[in-house]
Amino acid sequence: MNNYKRVIGILTMFLVLVSCNNGAKMASSELAYTCPMKCESDKTYYEAGSCPVCKMDLMSLASLTVEPMELDAISEESIFNLTSKWNTEEGISIELKDLKGKTLVMVMIYTTCKAACPRLVADMRNIEKQIPKSLTEDLQYVLVSIDPKTDTPVHLKAFAKENLMDADHWTFLQGTETGVREFANVLAVKYKQISPMDFSHSNIISVFNPQGELVHQQEGLGVDNKETVEKIIETVKK
Repeated sequence: MNNYKRVIGILTMFLVLVSCNNGAKMASSELAYTCPMKCESDKTYYEAGSCPVCKMDLMSLASLTVEPMELDAISEESIFNLTSKWNTEEGISIELKDLKGKTLVMVMIYTTCKAACPRLVADMRNIEKQIPKSLTEDLQYVLVSIDPKTDTPVHLKAFAKENLMDADHWTFLQGTETGVREFANVLAVKYKQISPMDFSHSNIISVFNPQGELVHQQEGLGVDNKETVEKIIETVKK
């Protein structure tokens, strides 16, 4: 009988210790924050704020454990982790995760550009022409403006029509200056305003799979896009 009481006592103490330990972890997670893009791996912070690397808002560890199913749907490398708001050329407010489910071909431009951007637009149209029409439904070509002050939805809509890029599989995005900078950092696109109407910028076309993960980049103007076209077709068919 004494042995039985001793075993019960040990089990009770064990359960109390486990409960206390779990409670301590929960309390800790409620006060800790981390970058959703994992810029510094699993580094945690104990005050709310923004990531010193990508400038995204830090997320509490508690919120990351509340909705595991939603987070499991996308990887840490996905651009769908970005929570910035964007306006399409139709004036519709979206987040990047609203583009989930299609292979994305994306480029950053500004519509008043007279040098590199017209070539990038031509490259995008050239890529589109080489993709079988049967795959169009699973593709979205996205042009992101680096000049959100000038490139309003109305301006982007006019540009899309002028360049025969107003079909459903073309999307133009206007964001905030912070959101644009954040997105450019993820793509390793560099840009800098050099006058009130001009920017210097990288010339990169990026391909993302339907989960928002970067699978290919093409750099330069008027380059051989055979590899890009092949990667797009391969990604759509996966």
